[in-house]
Amino acid sequence: MPLIGEDRAIRIVHGPIGNKPIYLLFAAAQFRIVETSGKRIPQTLGKPESKPRLRLRSRHTQVLGRKNLKSYMVRNSAVYSLFRSSSAIMPIVLLASAASHNAAQMSGQKAPGPPPAQIEQTSHGFRATAGREVLTVTACTDSVIHVVATPEPSASATPRPWMLDAQQSCPGVPFTFAQDSKAASMKTAQLEVIIDIERGSLSFRTTRGEGLLNEGPSMPRTYEPVELNGDHTYRVTDRFSPSITEALYGLGQHQSGMFNYRGATVELGQNNTDVAIPLLISSKGYGLMWNTAALTWFDNRFPLEMKLSSIAGKSIDYYFLYGPEIDTVLHEYRSMTGHAPLLPKWAYGFFQSKDRYVSLDEIREIAGRYRQEHIPLDAMVQDWFWWKTEGDPIFNSNYHDVSQDLDALHKENVHTMISVWGLLDPESETYKVLDAKNELVSGAHVYDATNPEARDIYWERLPGKLLTQGWDAFWLDSAEPEEYWPHMGDAILSSRQLAIGNGAEFTNVFPLLHTLGVQDNWKAQNKSKRVFLLTRSAFLGQQRVGATVWSGDVYGTYWGLSHQVPAGLNFALSGYPYWTTDIGGYWPPHENPLSDPAFQELYARWFEYGTFCPIFRTHGHRPHNELWIFDRVEPVLVSYDKLRYRLMPYIYSLAWKVTSEDYTIQRPLVMDWRTDPKTWNLGDQFMFGPAILVNPVLKADATKRSVYLPAAAAWYDFWTGKSLTGGEEIEADAPLDRMPLFVRAGSILPLGPQIEYATQDPGGPLELRIYRGSDGKFELYEDAGDGYEYLQGEHSIIPLRWDDRSSILTIGARQGAFPGIIEHRKFRVVLVGEGRGAGADATSTPNAEIDYDGKEVQTSIQ
Repeated sequence: MPLIGEDRAIRIVHGPIGNKPIYLLFAAAQFRIVETSGKRIPQTLGKPESKPRLRLRSRHTQVLGRKNLKSYMVRNSAVYSLFRSSSAIMPIVLLASAASHNAAQMSGQKAPGPPPAQIEQTSHGFRATAGREVLTVTACTDSVIHVVATPEPSASATPRPWMLDAQQSCPGVPFTFAQDSKAASMKTAQLEVIIDIERGSLSFRTTRGEGLLNEGPSMPRTYEPVELNGDHTYRVTDRFSPSITEALYGLGQHQSGMFNYRGATVELGQNNTDVAIPLLISSKGYGLMWNTAALTWFDNRFPLEMKLSSIAGKSIDYYFLYGPEIDTVLHEYRSMTGHAPLLPKWAYGFFQSKDRYVSLDEIREIAGRYRQEHIPLDAMVQDWFWWKTEGDPIFNSNYHDVSQDLDALHKENVHTMISVWGLLDPESETYKVLDAKNELVSGAHVYDATNPEARDIYWERLPGKLLTQGWDAFWLDSAEPEEYWPHMGDAILSSRQLAIGNGAEFTNVFPLLHTLGVQDNWKAQNKSKRVFLLTRSAFLGQQRVGATVWSGDVYGTYWGLSHQVPAGLNFALSGYPYWTTDIGGYWPPHENPLSDPAFQELYARWFEYGTFCPIFRTHGHRPHNELWIFDRVEPVLVSYDKLRYRLMPYIYSLAWKVTSEDYTIQRPLVMDWRTDPKTWNLGDQFMFGPAILVNPVLKADATKRSVYLPAAAAWYDFWTGKSLTGGEEIEADAPLDRMPLFVRAGSILPLGPQIEYATQDPGGPLELRIYRGSDGKFELYEDAGDGYEYLQGEHSIIPLRWDDRSSILTIGARQGAFPGIIEHRKFRVVLVGEGRGAGADATSTPNAEIDYDGKEVQTSIQ
């Protein structure tokens, strides 16, 4: 019998007994099965490698402990009694039909559960009352259901600042309602929600009858009264029964190295390198948004039960979202919590940073060398300790005329970002003002971002003054928040009272309100610059802020690199499109990494990966961190930097899709091949937009890596142009200067001229690489690159279409306009093939050159 999965001491084995498929779960403890459906069975003693000889009429086996036994009996037709060993009740193997929903139980036993529910239809769904619990189910849209259950229906509503107003987040839709003696159901155009009247549990399925998710059948929702921070509240838990074949993703960013969270436990509490976003995505095509900011645990250790538990709350509150495609699920999520704005165009270029530059003189010197050596660069970063006193906008003596230095950098088309913390020195004037108003977090050196007045004071006294000097972006470090120096920041708000309420209920909300306060004040002060913020923490709804999250202070090792890839992909599946890492890691592996060839190799591999993150940024705790410092691999670094800039028309067009269509740039393969089980556990490959399959090299001294090419008409090796078959796993060449990249057939890949900053040469020729084998389309987006006029329609789109059978490229009529638009363009069209249109350099002899003046052009390309 083949091993199909393993979790700690439990082994899951699949195989036939007789002609029936079964799953046997062997615990590393003895068990006995003594009775089934009233018939005696010999007392069989099972050991970890044994298989009990039983005649089975059932299809699956499941492992249950003592507390799960009665719950299991209710939902299965074959029931086995428990043998009490002399030492303890051990996990046992239960052989039962998973298909049956008929209640069955041992004679004389009554499975625990709430009293039968009283159901009534409402204008937006239905309400169920069972004892003290009141359950409200609302049809928000055809594919979004809102569930709220509470033992205190008279309690005042808890603020949820991450949600948009109700008209946007839950407008309501027509539905039908039906009820009989056993169940009631509500049906929209896409979803049906069923409540079991006796048990009170909910089931979600499509209107076609496809089961999606069920709450547990016995006591699915529980409320444990507790007192936290002086307030009465509840520890709330909801139990769900995921199917045996689904994979689970999202939940923010975590450092376990896991991609598929099936069988795992995940703590959702803000900390350095750990980001809590309680949005769960399933390969079955649904999402579950756990609608609380409380410290929460996702628990699927027992694979048949998925629990979501929060330390505090007056209700269980969640949204069920259906796609079935994951892009659609994330669109529904952003429609409820906010759409991502377009970042300034320069922010999609290269950020040069380290811990730390000690003056603007040093920053200007580094930027000057980038320009002299023609290495592309868009932003220089000033890390911490530029201040005299943390919290006040006064620079130390290393800094002279800050505004003049920033102006000089701007003349070189270099933008600047400065580190600004919510953590404040008690000696700072900002701290003293907030303290006098009682607007600090109690027992911590951080302002209370849940207080609107405190957010305004923080802005006016610190980042607002820096913006006036000419800084282009803020690095909002320590946004979990940390409570004081040295670093302490593990879900610290859970033990405090906040302006918004009990910190136990709002543990994770700080990064949202911190970044939102900065954005709102920025836009009120200066709309000519789009907001760009960098932070290392996030929460529900924060994607509506112009903030990118970086993965925190991670190790500069292959272990660190390999863990960032699945962390970033789960972050993308949490509905947040902008993310990055410290290229090379923050913490060095030893005292002198720069002279270590092994570290330089690691840096090159991380840089290759970073080229294809939504935001492209190097940083680390190293004495030097510029590309020329890594002398052994500098040519590799420069070549990928230049490739990033050639891809700028593609990247900026994808950024527009993020804003206009709720798109995701960095895409785990499960997003585009959701029904292919081979993608479910692939956390080390991803699509960069619709065209490019990225395969980071995550092991030292590697010259090859395994690559899965999902189903497609064909794939093309980006570096050679060679065509390959989809649906296969290959060993791809991966020398140090070549991360395996493949382009999907049917792609139109726009590449710009070689530039040194994002807005350089906007009228330069564009190379359109066409990858034959399927029809294709792409929309080329352009605007002024900064400011918010794009929201008023000041932008343009050029639609591109490829008809593979006729070999005709259509460049459609330009849609829209903006000041400074390039009226006339030259497109250089290349049909990619082996040795042609391959690699990062411009193709010297295109198949066709097209002069475009904004009107539709059709051209046969041969």
